[in-house]
Amino acid sequence: MTPPPGTLGVGIIGAGFMGRTHAAAYLAASAAGLPVALVASTPDRDGVIPGDVPKLADAGALLARSDIHAVSICTYTDSHVELALEALAAGKHVLVEKPVALRRSEVERLAAAARHSGQVCMPAMCMRFWPGWPWLRERVLAGTFGAVRSAEFSRLSARPSWGVEFYADHRRSGGALFDLHIHDVDFIRWCFGDPATLASAGRREDLRTVYHFPSGLPDVSARGAWLDDPATVFAMRYLVRFEEAEIRFDLADSPPLRVLHGGTSQAVTLPSESAYESEVRHFVELVLARTARPIATLEEAAAVTGILEAEERSLASAGAVASPSPPR
Repeated sequence: MTPPPGTLGVGIIGAGFMGRTHAAAYLAASAAGLPVALVASTPDRDGVIPGDVPKLADAGALLARSDIHAVSICTYTDSHVELALEALAAGKHVLVEKPVALRRSEVERLAAAARHSGQVCMPAMCMRFWPGWPWLRERVLAGTFGAVRSAEFSRLSARPSWGVEFYADHRRSGGALFDLHIHDVDFIRWCFGDPATLASAGRREDLRTVYHFPSGLPDVSARGAWLDDPATVFAMRYLVRFEEAEIRFDLADSPPLRVLHGGTSQAVTLPSESAYESEVRHFVELVLARTARPIATLEEAAAVTGILEAEERSLASAGAVASPSPPR
């Protein structure tokens, strides 16, 4: 399927759950009028990519296509960096799923290659696009409800029932620390900056971390866990208390976001576009030079990876550790 002239041709590398999610988001972007077309994907395991999208033999065959200008990399974590480097070398723009890698040095290696290439290489940090989360950040930065007094985040899920061998090997997946908890770490850093120290308790599959900030901000905490009961329903929440209001988000509630203020509880109307649709649209607009300011960068992904490495050290030592330095 060769896209019409002037259309951004996109390929999907890694056709599992996230590959399907990216494919649907590109199709939504095209339906909304953006000049983008889903050209091909690597073979899928479960028929998850739309059936009329050609399935090429492998990533090499996909990257060799001259009508593919950008790719989404949705493979297992331990292949992200090398595939992204191959894509950049082939002249493609790249949207790479999180975690980009399990070590900050590897993310920085990719960031350096992306800068040298001149292509867009964006990490898929989806909470920066999730309805109700950028809204919270705007209120924090604007001081809409006064200063923040406390902030708690939690993200709980059943242990993944797909890719069982991969997720069970934390040397490849990073466990819940890197696969699940990373979302709240990124969002906390995006809202509040780099913590000075942090203290994690628990284990890689179920941990709670308290972040201490140099600015005098009250402590911020986040819990991330894969729970053993397969009947566990995914839960994503935050509770932020300001001087003048309390903001609550719970994915299970309808509506999920409320502001408690002056004895009232007010629902917040959220965008209908999904986080993945917003994320992919932003990536496409970056590639097409319709916007110049990326919402997520590899340098930021590297900083988040450094914080997760610090949490690993805190879990191992059962004590507080210094947070890594900001991005270089």
